[in-house]
Amino acid sequence: MHQKSIALAYILWLIFGQIGVHRFYTGRVATGIMQLLLGVTGWATQWILIGYIPLSILWLWMFVDIFLIPGMCRNPR
Repeated sequence: MHQKSIALAYILWLIFGQIGVHRFYTGRVATGIMQLLLGVTGWATQWILIGYIPLSILWLWMFVDIFLIPGMCRNPR
């Protein structure tokens, strides 16, 4: 296995982070699917205000991912 690009992972996080693309890139498919579901569910229901609950969880998780991305790239699955 080769090391993934940290720069590319951060770009994916910045542009497509709310659908978990950076996690798919680093091989974390299960958590990528979870972020994808949180993002889709949150944005689909935000108009009735309930969507802000999954979006808040997702945004907190994305903030934590800022610090986890280098490790995810060094140890891809």
